[in-house]
Amino acid sequence: MTLLARYLTRQVLTASGFVLLALLVLFAFFDVMQELGSLGRNDYGLAQAAVVVLLSVPGHLYEIVPVAALIGTLFALSRLVGNSEYAVMRVSGLSTWRVAGYFAAIGVVLATLVLALGEYVAPWSDQAAQRYKLSATRSVVAQQFRSGLWMKEGTSFVNVREVMPDNTLRGIEIYGFDDAGRLVSIRAAEEAGWRGDQSWDLHRVTETRFASDAIRAARSEHETWQSVLTPDILSVLLVAPEKMSARTLWRYVAHLKENGQKATRYELALWTKFLSPFVIPIMMLIAMPFALQGPRAGGASAKIFVGILAGLGFHLLSRLFGHLGLLNDWPVVIVSALPLLIFLAIALAGIRWVERR
Repeated sequence: MTLLARYLTRQVLTASGFVLLALLVLFAFFDVMQELGSLGRNDYGLAQAAVVVLLSVPGHLYEIVPVAALIGTLFALSRLVGNSEYAVMRVSGLSTWRVAGYFAAIGVVLATLVLALGEYVAPWSDQAAQRYKLSATRSVVAQQFRSGLWMKEGTSFVNVREVMPDNTLRGIEIYGFDDAGRLVSIRAAEEAGWRGDQSWDLHRVTETRFASDAIRAARSEHETWQSVLTPDILSVLLVAPEKMSARTLWRYVAHLKENGQKATRYELALWTKFLSPFVIPIMMLIAMPFALQGPRAGGASAKIFVGILAGLGFHLLSRLFGHLGLLNDWPVVIVSALPLLIFLAIALAGIRWVERR
């Protein structure tokens, strides 16, 4: 790496780091305000709220790094232009496209780190924050209907009254049907605990079987229930699809497809999970046309404001394409990749325009 490349990298990363820290503090403040409404519920106090806020930091970090990279690049480049340092670099033979290449390389490295953060750290911390809060407030994870949570598994339908923060299931009923759609069995258990290896330990089980000539019932204290339902799949109830790990999304999409259920939203979240970190180099490239217009085009604050509007435009365009894709069943790869390609084309066109001036 050349001396100029190291200098540009240091300037951009330092500015982006300060912006990232400021945004994290801002988001933490908003989280504290949100948690104030839960104070006093059972064992949930200020110490517990602080733990929840701290556990939410990796998730915020995953979301705001692109914005921090955009603002940091704008600020660093605007300062270099204002101090005539960038002009000296150009006179020394540094082209705009080479600067763009440096920023793209920095952005790809950051995107790789953010991808690892979003895959291994952020989903775990978000789940831990939700489980800790539910445990402190003594709440259940989910009751999607009055009758509880319903799932389809092969020819069976599973009803779970309550899902607890430690993955314990309460009030389980498993309705078994034959290929003709006739009810053949009902297995009810008061509680179930995860044993691993695709199996649950059912406690205090009553099983009723319906035959053509009789109805038979049997009771047992413990039974093993083999199921594709896992704690990872149950994490869907704790964390939004966009914050889940790619591995969990992949398994849940496969589970939905095996049971003939629509999985478009989770497929879109899966592809977005892979592609969204690479917004970072695109945001850094978009910053260049705004920052390199010279002092007469406005101060650093004006350029940062315009750049933030560009970043907001990307976010809104991505959300718009996502909603339209879900409504119209568009291919999820196109829906997730098209906003990135559009803004990449805009960034390259802007850099070319600045280079020709």
